[in-house]
Amino acid sequence: MIHLDATRFRLPTGRHADLALAGIVLVLCGVAEGQRLGAQWHATASLIASWLLAVLVCAALPLRRRHPVAVGWFTVLGTGAYHLLSTVDGPLVIIPIAALYALAAQGRIQVSIALAAVMVIGVGAGALAGTGDVTGTAVFMLTGWLVAVLALGAMRHGRRAYAEEHGRLRATQERLRIARELHDVVGHTMSMIHVQASSTLHRLPKNPDLAQEALTAIKQSSKDGLQELRATLGVLRQADEAAPTTPAPGLSRIGELIDAATRAGLDVRVECHGGAAPLPAAVDLAAYRIVQESLTNAVRHSGARHVVVDLHHGDRQVTLCIADDGHGAACPPHGSGIAGMTERAHALGGTLSATAGPAGGFAVRARLPFPDHHEPIGGAADDPDSAGG
Repeated sequence: MIHLDATRFRLPTGRHADLALAGIVLVLCGVAEGQRLGAQWHATASLIASWLLAVLVCAALPLRRRHPVAVGWFTVLGTGAYHLLSTVDGPLVIIPIAALYALAAQGRIQVSIALAAVMVIGVGAGALAGTGDVTGTAVFMLTGWLVAVLALGAMRHGRRAYAEEHGRLRATQERLRIARELHDVVGHTMSMIHVQASSTLHRLPKNPDLAQEALTAIKQSSKDGLQELRATLGVLRQADEAAPTTPAPGLSRIGELIDAATRAGLDVRVECHGGAAPLPAAVDLAAYRIVQESLTNAVRHSGARHVVVDLHHGDRQVTLCIADDGHGAACPPHGSGIAGMTERAHALGGTLSATAGPAGGFAVRARLPFPDHHEPIGGAADDPDSAGG
C-alpha cells in the first residue's frame, strides 16, 4: 500500500502563488487562442497582439507586491484591450480579479472600487455595443463576482488588522507587566537598602559595632534583589539564550520578605489560616507582590514599627490583610503602588482595598479568587496581572 505524505503536497504561497496562477492562466489563454489559428495555423495580427497582451498581463501579476496599484490598473486595462482584440472569451479576466482581491486585502478599498467600476463599465459598454459574446447577463454576473471579491478582500484585511491590533495589545500588556514587576522588585529592594543605610548612619557614631551587621544586611538585600531582577528581566532574553532557572515568586518565599523587612526595622508577624494547598501560579504571584508592596509602603511611608500579615486560604479564594501601626499614609500622592496592587487583584477577578485602620495605621485587604481544582487563571504563561505598577 502506498502512503502519501500530505506535508509534501503544499500549495504555493506568496510570489510563487502569483507565478503559478499567471502560468496557469497563460496556458489556458493559449488553448483558447489556439482555436483562432484554424486548420492552416495562420496567425493574424490581432491574434499576435492578443497573445502579447495575455503574456504582458500574466507577467505583471508577480510584480503586484512591489507595485500593487500600478499592476492593478495595468491588468484591468490590458485585459480590456485583450477582449477587444480577441474573438474568444479567454480566462485572462482571472488576473485582474486576483489583483483586485490583493488590493482589497491590503485595505486599498477606494482603488479596488475604482478598478471594479472600470471593469463593469467596460463590459457594460461592450454589451450596449452589441458584441456577440457580451450580454446583460455577463455584466450582471461580472458585477456579482467583483462585489464578492471586494467583500472577501475587505474581510481578510479586517482579520489581519484585528490580529495586528491584538498582537500590539498583547505586547503592551507584556510591557506593563514587566514594568510592574520591575517596580515591585527594584522599589522593594531599594527601599530596604535605604532604610538600613539611614539607620546605620544614625547609629554608627554611638555604636560602631552595628556597621558590620548593617552592611551584611544591605549586602544580602541587594543580592536577593539582583537575583529577582535577573529572573524578571529573563523574559526579555533572546531566543537563543538560556531560560531563567529562578522560580517565580510566591507565598512560599514570604519568609524572604519578612527577613528583609525585619532587617529594615519592622516587627512582622505572619498569621496563616485554612489549608496550605498550592495556589495557581497567577494567584500565588499576585499574593506575593501584594505582601511585598504593602511591606515596602510600611517601611517607606507609614513610619510603622509593627506589621501583621494575615493569610486565609479558602477553597476558592485566598484573602490577605496586611495591617501596620504607622501614621496611616499608604504611599505618596503620585505613587503607583496601591494602583498596581489593585490592578493585580482585578486581573484575577478579585478586590483590594487600602484604608486607614480604625485604631490608626494602615491596612491593605485583598481577595484573590480562583476556580476549583486550581485551574489556570488566564494561563500561567500569560501572567494575567498585566498592568504597570
